[in-house]
Amino acid sequence: MDKDFSPIKLTSSAIKRVKTLMERADSGVLGLRVGVTNTGCSGHMYKVEYADDKRPQEEVVEQDGITIFIDPLAMMFIFGSTLDYVEDKLQSGFVFENPNEKSRCGCGESFSV
Repeated sequence: MDKDFSPIKLTSSAIKRVKTLMERADSGVLGLRVGVTNTGCSGHMYKVEYADDKRPQEEVVEQDGITIFIDPLAMMFIFGSTLDYVEDKLQSGFVFENPNEKSRCGCGESFSV
């Protein structure tokens, strides 16, 4: 898929973190799977996990040697997003910059579209 029209893009910080995670992962892990669950106080929550296979109808995004599998049910929620990895003194983790979000809960864990 053309990078300019990719459903999700990764920042350099996210790419670096994913590569570190992939080095530590069990053999057979192909990349990361991104999805959305129906939960949280705002309705939806992002889900990032290891992917050891490609599931039917998943979108596959490859960027700088990283493979991201996007759950087909999540596509309409995350299309156009950027996945970043942020570290500060109190926390670290993946952060989605999603132009489709209408609101996010106070704790930042869930969102609505």
